[in-house]
Amino acid sequence: MTPRTLFSRPRLPLLGAALLLPLALFGCTPATTSAVTPEPVPASAGHVHGISVDPVSMQILLATHDGLYDATGKTPVKIGTETIDLMGFTATADAKAFYASGHPGPGSTLPEPVGLIRSLDAGKTWEPLSRGGQSDFHALSSTDHGLVAFDGKLRTSADGLTWATSTASFTPAVLAGNPATSIVLATTQEGLQRSTDSGKTWSAVPGAPLMQFVSFAAESGKAGPAPTHVVGIAPDGNVHVSTDAGLTWTPAGKVEGQVQAVTALAGTAGIPGIWVATAEGVQSSSDGGATFAPAVP
Repeated sequence: MTPRTLFSRPRLPLLGAALLLPLALFGCTPATTSAVTPEPVPASAGHVHGISVDPVSMQILLATHDGLYDATGKTPVKIGTETIDLMGFTATADAKAFYASGHPGPGSTLPEPVGLIRSLDAGKTWEPLSRGGQSDFHALSSTDHGLVAFDGKLRTSADGLTWATSTASFTPAVLAGNPATSIVLATTQEGLQRSTDSGKTWSAVPGAPLMQFVSFAAESGKAGPAPTHVVGIAPDGNVHVSTDAGLTWTPAGKVEGQVQAVTALAGTAGIPGIWVATAEGVQSSSDGGATFAPAVP
């Protein structure tokens, strides 16, 4: 998955965004709209904050202003009945377990902000865990040691209940981790940051391109090997890939449309599959980011 203030996602309607920095901060304009338009999420869902794809079922989930949506089929379907503005969202090694943060919608009994919440039934219901009324985690990710999140301060938690505060001073747009590794990446206005201890300490990545979104190409389940392939997208839509967990990067293709969130899965022959939520809908790539097409034809 976004940060506060300068790095918060612009609240743009989806018909007209893990996790978006304002493009103006980078001196860039959005990429042009693709000639082939994907199926959009219903306008009521608003902007997309995060996206995940299950490596077994290939279910596509979108965390939005209006809650969680299943976007696997032609028409996206809302999951559950409670409306929560899911500002931060992360999947786990368990296909039915998600963590999230944000704001309660009409009729919700959750505090404002909701703090850290968890679903154990694939997003149908949510339970509060910690920092209710205190934290709105705009950036949130899982690691092999728990969670790393940002609510104005960078925090880590082994159990989702108690939190430690990092001394890092940067403001992340996206925190990208994986349940099988202690490496976490953070995109910032100043450049890419990298942690090798699940978010406790950080260092800048020399020579990394300026990127707005990053995602590890997840393996299937926590027992799998630690992922080393990472996908990054710059503010202008240019795609970059890394095969060494974010240390070095190679340019690939370009995403057309305004990117809102990205996720990736490990593929065959070392070529990751990539899914991107844009203002026009979900696009995917099966060639490592060289080309993109609507995820649901």
